[in-house]
Amino acid sequence: MNTIPASIFKAYDVRALYPSELNEDAAFKIGRAYVAYLGATRIAVSRDMRTSSPSLAAAFIDGATTQGADVVDFGMMGTDMLYFAVVRGNFEGGAQITASHNPKQYNGVKMVRREAFPLSGDQGIGEIREMVTTDTIPAPTRAKGKVTTENIIDAYVDTVMSFIDITAIKPFNVVLDAGCGMAGLVAPRLFDRLPCKTTKLCFDIDGTFPTHEANPLIEENRADITARVIADKADIGIAWDGDADRCFFIDGSGEFIAGDFVTALLAEAFLLKFPGEKIIYDVRASFAVKEIVAKYHGTALMNKVGHAFIKRRMREENAIFGGEVTGHYYFRDYYYADNGFIPALLILELMSKKGMTLRDLLKPLREKYFISGEINTKVAGMDVVTARLADLAKKYADAHTYEVDGFSAEYKDWHFNVRASNTEPLLRLNLEATTERMMEEKRDEVLSVIRRT
Repeated sequence: MNTIPASIFKAYDVRALYPSELNEDAAFKIGRAYVAYLGATRIAVSRDMRTSSPSLAAAFIDGATTQGADVVDFGMMGTDMLYFAVVRGNFEGGAQITASHNPKQYNGVKMVRREAFPLSGDQGIGEIREMVTTDTIPAPTRAKGKVTTENIIDAYVDTVMSFIDITAIKPFNVVLDAGCGMAGLVAPRLFDRLPCKTTKLCFDIDGTFPTHEANPLIEENRADITARVIADKADIGIAWDGDADRCFFIDGSGEFIAGDFVTALLAEAFLLKFPGEKIIYDVRASFAVKEIVAKYHGTALMNKVGHAFIKRRMREENAIFGGEVTGHYYFRDYYYADNGFIPALLILELMSKKGMTLRDLLKPLREKYFISGEINTKVAGMDVVTARLADLAKKYADAHTYEVDGFSAEYKDWHFNVRASNTEPLLRLNLEATTERMMEEKRDEVLSVIRRT
């Protein structure tokens, strides 16, 4: 009897508790189904530092080879390194065993096809779920595949470093927090090439996360780096999530930087080098993004939330850069994929070239844009989601409205987006206004509609 729950298959990956929901048997079957779905004969596999990752990776590889694919096992590395491996090695696909920023009791699988284009609920994950949960994986049509190993870290580091002019970097005082995750593998090799003074926190790779979880979006997980930035009078703090495909920034005063402000700065960094290019941003983002892009004569294009949608739009538009408020940043010259280290280098380069601290770079944005941050509200089901979005559309019918992703309304001095979570029974609100008082008033007003009983 198949006991693998369908709920472990999410919108963008597989993610679940280990071993109660996701175990080696499930990983074996997912490996088989993944190869069957792609019709692949050669794939790449890697894993993060979680204690369950070695056995889950071995099981996934066993499933993939049982289905007839040859596997190159890249061992332990970050998710964005897998993307690099897939494209560089011309693989038909690749899988990373990881639960990203989730607590240590979770694990999962991120899967891509050729050119590191992601599988999603719309394309691939649903089909794999169906095969696994109904025991309908096709019988192998080829003999069992072979497993070889490879290491690409040196080539990866060279590629990441190519995004900046190393000679332009000034000797900043930098605090780094790897969260005991995969950044501990890569960050030393990058920063050893720079003239910066670096203080390294949580660089011992340890899937038990002995200091704090590798999720810098949660304030308590930033306590160590924030305190150290302030104590050392550092110029900047940089932290990564567990699989190191996202990075987060803290300025010299210890203040956390919202992802849409980082998107605006990265857009500026690119447009200073490459005028007139296209920049993709998500519907939740601050107006700072499109106004910075306009200032530097680029084209700002709004898009639906989610890496599969962003990457597809970037390919369609040949956009040089894309950013999401959650800290995912995408680069045309990195195969339209997200990377957790290129943003760190680009921000340091922008600070160096403009002769400004991160706080100084952000000052005009913080004086003009006041952001609520993402506020989640639990709902009973999709019928409630539909009703609440309809309520919002009725109340704010006089605004400029659009339904790119959920419901958005724009006024001259404030705007908001409300969208359903792809993975949980939640409505997510992101709101911005031109004064803090208005932001708070409008935030509470919109929440009163969302939370109406």
